[in-house]
Amino acid sequence: MPSLWQLTATELAAGFRDAAFTPTDALHACLQRSAEVNPRLNALITLDSEGATHAAEQSTARWRSGRALGALDGVPVTIKDNLQVRGLPTHWGSRALAGGVAERDELPVARLREAGAVIFGKTNVPEFTMQGYTDNPVFGPTGNPWDPALTPGGSSGGAVALVAAGGCPIALGTDGGGSIRRPASHTNLVGFKPSRARVPRGDGLPPIFLGFEVAGPIARSVADVAAVMQVIGDRPVEEGAGPRRARILFIPRFGDHPVDPQIAVLTEAAARHMAELGHEVTTAQDFGIAEAVNQRWPLLAQVGLAWLVAHPQELSSRPFDASLFGPAMQANAENGRKASASELFELLYEAERLRNTLAQLFDRYDFLLTPAAAALPWPAGETHPTRIDGREVGPRGHAVFAGFANAVGLPAIALPCGFAGPLPVGVQLVAREGADDALLALARSFEQAHPWRRFPAL
Repeated sequence: MPSLWQLTATELAAGFRDAAFTPTDALHACLQRSAEVNPRLNALITLDSEGATHAAEQSTARWRSGRALGALDGVPVTIKDNLQVRGLPTHWGSRALAGGVAERDELPVARLREAGAVIFGKTNVPEFTMQGYTDNPVFGPTGNPWDPALTPGGSSGGAVALVAAGGCPIALGTDGGGSIRRPASHTNLVGFKPSRARVPRGDGLPPIFLGFEVAGPIARSVADVAAVMQVIGDRPVEEGAGPRRARILFIPRFGDHPVDPQIAVLTEAAARHMAELGHEVTTAQDFGIAEAVNQRWPLLAQVGLAWLVAHPQELSSRPFDASLFGPAMQANAENGRKASASELFELLYEAERLRNTLAQLFDRYDFLLTPAAAALPWPAGETHPTRIDGREVGPRGHAVFAGFANAVGLPAIALPCGFAGPLPVGVQLVAREGADDALLALARSFEQAHPWRRFPAL
């Protein structure tokens, strides 16, 4: 039998139901595994073993008396450190937030707690979750379990690193431009970005990404992702939704942006696997409709950060000193301050135009299939890869496939599709807004045909 830290949330719940082990046993295994791997990864930055132990004991009593709260009752979970957890500090990766402790759970966190999930800690992020790797002035860089010298991506880097290493079966993250999907693809995990408003938010940090950022689950299986969505979403997940023979548009690259050759090969194989499952797969020869949004996407968070600096009372009644920001965030805040209303309108206008264009595209196709990231993981202390397939790229060259889904509010999921040497690679599936359940059903069928569970040799 595998160790308890190797089990998925679904498998843990089955063991609780059969009295094979208890939530207390599962928490102990996850805490022990986290203690073993975290010194190499720096993924878990806040630990609440006392509160988690009490919650696990309560869950154990519920399972023994036949009063379990559901499929997540007793399952250990971590929370990304830009989501508020009652009684725990929220650093948001910034020295400017030092000393703050959340008074309330943010709504998705509260729903997990109400469902009996055992929250035992918070995971590392880049400062203000505005970068595609995970490092900050407070805690330093997070490593990738498949090679700790490399980044797991960002901004949910701490979340994916701990799940992939076996520290917990599920994590709650956020995605404002691929921040769940890209890190999941770098660590052999499933990362789900729900449709806009599918997961309500409330009692959280100031929304510098507005409604374009959503909360979503990270896990080792699609079933676990669906189990989390049953709890945090605004409606139940409909099992088996979606067409049996889906029309899939495979988009190997966006415009002329480079893609790592090993990623390209594995993504093409995933497209063939979809066809082998009976789906109708068409390859796009040219796809440049997201270019205008991609070029402008960083502006959104820059303006949001500048707004936060000008309105510190929105964050806390305590003093808020922007001089404590790291150099990159000081530069981002200044860029946001200098941005014009016209520039921001251009971004929103291009997002709306993209929404209309994609609506027409989804009249012909049920799903889009792309690489989840354009690059393999790079050194953990570097913000981004500067070259992909021999060509120079900018800070979001690795992230070109991600932001358009946020701009339009589409559901998207990253799934493992193989390994480039020792490093995992993920594929992305995207559906029309509101088709979250159909997307999960397609992802589950792909997973069943091509199982991917592996653990890194830490």
